[in-house]
Amino acid sequence: MDLSPSADQSALRDSLVQLLEKESTTTSVRASEPLGFDGNLWRKVTQLGIPTIGVPEGQGGGGGGQLDVAIAAECFGAHLAAVPVVEAAVVNDLLMTLDATDPSAAALAAEVVAGDLLGTVALHPAAGGLARLVPAGAVANLVIALDGDRLVARRRSDLGPDRPGQPIPNLGSLPLGHCDLRADEVTVLADGELAVALHRRAVCRWKALTAAALVGLGRRALEIGIDYVQQRRAFGITIASFQTIQHRLADNATALDGARLLAFEASWAADSNRPDAERLATMAFLFASETAFRTASESLHFHGGYGYTLEYDIQLYFRRAKAWPAQAGDPRAQYADLARQLTERDGF
Repeated sequence: MDLSPSADQSALRDSLVQLLEKESTTTSVRASEPLGFDGNLWRKVTQLGIPTIGVPEGQGGGGGGQLDVAIAAECFGAHLAAVPVVEAAVVNDLLMTLDATDPSAAALAAEVVAGDLLGTVALHPAAGGLARLVPAGAVANLVIALDGDRLVARRRSDLGPDRPGQPIPNLGSLPLGHCDLRADEVTVLADGELAVALHRRAVCRWKALTAAALVGLGRRALEIGIDYVQQRRAFGITIASFQTIQHRLADNATALDGARLLAFEASWAADSNRPDAERLATMAFLFASETAFRTASESLHFHGGYGYTLEYDIQLYFRRAKAWPAQAGDPRAQYADLARQLTERDGF
């Protein structure tokens, strides 16, 4: 396994950093609240083909893999970009998996790649025909969800990037929304064991990519904390000279390095179709979630009471570090599921 970036991947990162430093400032992030979606940035991102990096070139994409998308996700996470790049990339992968065998999936894939549809995936199975708390569900006009033993796609003519709905209020200003799957615009993409397997694959890839985004968030939160402790003074000296603060910053930096390695390994495993890809994705997601939140929380506390005020940028990172992982549900259940997978692997 070699996770060193290629020349193309380094160029991708550099171009995205240049774009996001200009187009996803903390001012624009604030302006996108409470919806959590920046339509202008989304248009620029789709024009550059970022959501379709992982789509084969012959089908209009960039011809890259999930590791390339993870590099992009890390950049978008660092800038808190209010666009659902992760969800769109996951939907692209799912539709491309079905493209060769399902004409309806192929038609949807063509529209998504062309930018005519913004797709997302419901992370949790539907209940009573309703997919709840769907990431980007307030702005997506295509939602793919598991409804019983069917994988279905719901097109929504009343919503979309240009006609956003009312998001469900949440701490991180995310465009969460519910989706009714009992409407006429529902297409069955798969059923039975295949449907369940495809949904698990999509959730697995969402976790791996969100882990990369959380690493980017954590790194930027750490930078904000370091900058602040070098300015704030107590007892006549900067608080950056206090050993307890130095140690906590160093611990966070070390943990973020580990989280980044694990997140990128999870995407590499997905690209390689390794049997442990799902386990690695869950590990990466849980560890990145804990690390990003701890880093953002401690950086906020270094600000003292100022950190909780809306004028300081660190609160933007703190709130999202809490909210992004919450979309996947109770972490205790995920830890339990991970433990089950590991014990089954080891024959217990």
